[in-house]
Amino acid sequence: MSSFAEKVKRYYDKGLWTEKMVHDAYNKGRITADELAEILGEPEPEQE
Repeated sequence: MSSFAEKVKRYYDKGLWTEKMVHDAYNKGRITADELAEILGEPEPEQE
């Protein structure tokens, strides 16, 4: 996990970031799909 993703996870876990903010970081390319799934505790998005 990148250092930015670790920071996002820490902020999300503390309630400082919302789920939407985490998704925005993913949409802007700051975190990967794997990191997104790990942070939110969700299954990885399916790849087609």
